[in-house]
Amino acid sequence: MRIEQEEKYIIDAISSNESQLITTLLDWSAINSGSRNAQGLDDMRSALATAFKILPGEMSEPALSKGEFVSAKGRVESVEYAPALQIQVRPDAPVQLVLTGHYDTVFPKDSQFQTPEYLDEQTVNGPGVADMKGGILVMLTALSAFEKTTSKSQIGYNVLLSPDEEIGSPGSAKLLAELGRKSHIGLTYEPALADGSMAGARKGSGNFAVIIKGKAAHAGREHHLGRNAIAAMAEFTMALDQLNGQREGVTFNMAKIDGGGASNIVPELAVGRFNVRMLKTEDMQWIRNRFSEILDQINAKDGISAELTGDFTRPPKPMAPANAMIFDWVKRAGGLLGQDIRWSPSGGVCEGNNLWASGCPNVDTLGVRGGDIHSDREFVKLPSLVERAQLSTLILMKIASGEFDAQKAKTLALAKPQSC
Repeated sequence: MRIEQEEKYIIDAISSNESQLITTLLDWSAINSGSRNAQGLDDMRSALATAFKILPGEMSEPALSKGEFVSAKGRVESVEYAPALQIQVRPDAPVQLVLTGHYDTVFPKDSQFQTPEYLDEQTVNGPGVADMKGGILVMLTALSAFEKTTSKSQIGYNVLLSPDEEIGSPGSAKLLAELGRKSHIGLTYEPALADGSMAGARKGSGNFAVIIKGKAAHAGREHHLGRNAIAAMAEFTMALDQLNGQREGVTFNMAKIDGGGASNIVPELAVGRFNVRMLKTEDMQWIRNRFSEILDQINAKDGISAELTGDFTRPPKPMAPANAMIFDWVKRAGGLLGQDIRWSPSGGVCEGNNLWASGCPNVDTLGVRGGDIHSDREFVKLPSLVERAQLSTLILMKIASGEFDAQKAKTLALAKPQSC
């Protein structure tokens, strides 16, 4: 395999855009688009819509499914999410791809981390610079370059930019599944590590909330009449934590507990929110069984009731043969560009999990090189804007030429079993 003359011309031209790419990334980073910041999400989506107008096809802003959220008062409330941004290009082409990214970040509207700044000539620290506004910029640059090729008619694609990935994709999950089912392969632009290493197999994830109700009473006069919901929550939390280590790769993390009030009142309500990670799809039933056992113990207490809400949001994504095939493409394309592509398993989850669950093989760390994501130390290595755009452009061109067989990858993904 080699880089053909047209491919080299297209790839080399990307380098001339580096300064503009950096300027755009700094502008995007300065827009606070935390997952719960409605105005910020609208502003970011507007900026993206303007940028993605350079692509052909149809742009839309699909409404997402409503979600549910357990309030600190123990009430299950309806939640609406900002629209996604979707661009559909050549839906009748023989090969169909789905390219995904998210425009929300983990930094709320009132975060102290708002402004990007240079750490050195090649490194910028800023909200979303790596996760994943930099990745979206890589995606756009690659697609724009690909649209200049003579083989573009061989590939159609859907771009989906979602506003809710950082909270588990509760609203966009249905749309991700729909696009994954009708696409041969998926390309997702989460950040790689600073050295360029990518995520291979990924764990699955679930987000849950447990609502425990007791009975309020005066802590001095009638303590014996009260039923302490926080004490019951402590028992639930300890039982949950003791599950860690009982099954390989399965972890439980109680992340937040609400409840209680004045110290002279026996608390009647506690709400606990926790996350679960697992290696294999079959782990999910084992987890459900353990939940049932713990809930039975809590509900057996006099005057105490416990209710579990939530679900598994992203099934595991193994390094199955179809996914391994795509990673081999990435490695081969990287080799032609002088990029050493490596990968390792990750406990993190992303939209790649959703795509795989729908039968769509994919690679999900095609974004920039960076690190310290989800913290105020988040950074991007600026040369990777061009490097990664060139990598994706070459992958697209090799798929269009048939050197990378997308239809074969899809067939392999749909074969049983889908794990390794």
